[in-house]
Amino acid sequence: MSTAVIATTEQTRTRDPQAILNAVAPHITELTVNVFDSGMSLWDREVTLLLRDHTMVRDMAERILGNAVMYVMGSIENPDVHLGVGRLVDIGVHQLILDTPVWWGICRLYNGGRFKHHAPFIERRSDGLCLRTGDFLLSEGWPVDEELWAIDGAKCSPCDDKVPDSH
Repeated sequence: MSTAVIATTEQTRTRDPQAILNAVAPHITELTVNVFDSGMSLWDREVTLLLRDHTMVRDMAERILGNAVMYVMGSIENPDVHLGVGRLVDIGVHQLILDTPVWWGICRLYNGGRFKHHAPFIERRSDGLCLRTGDFLLSEGWPVDEELWAIDGAKCSPCDDKVPDSH
């Protein structure tokens, strides 16, 4: 996975999903024994959990997790832009949300301490939002895996586009 660094007037920010996720570690305050007892980085922890719960090879788990981190950060950085993921990348998004101490750490560090809700609608969308989201993230400097976004193409997650604190 390639790394892009974007220079802004305020600070330099990385577009490396692994570095972004690992930077959350000092911001995890709940269930720290559960999260850190393996001695793994957060990246390796979440990849290992994906491998535990889904049938895939490590390379695919890393691709999914990386794109999930990109999506989450894109939704945090652009709360007024309607973004959505397909089923495959959504596996990684759900992994981050389900590891609640890590999710809270992400919210603390990157969302100003505000909780980012996950409240999907029942029906999946079929309007191409997944492809538009991949294109948007690419335009924001993220090293998106275009193949993962194209797999679901028009069939997107049923994310709520009405609430800025929801993805």
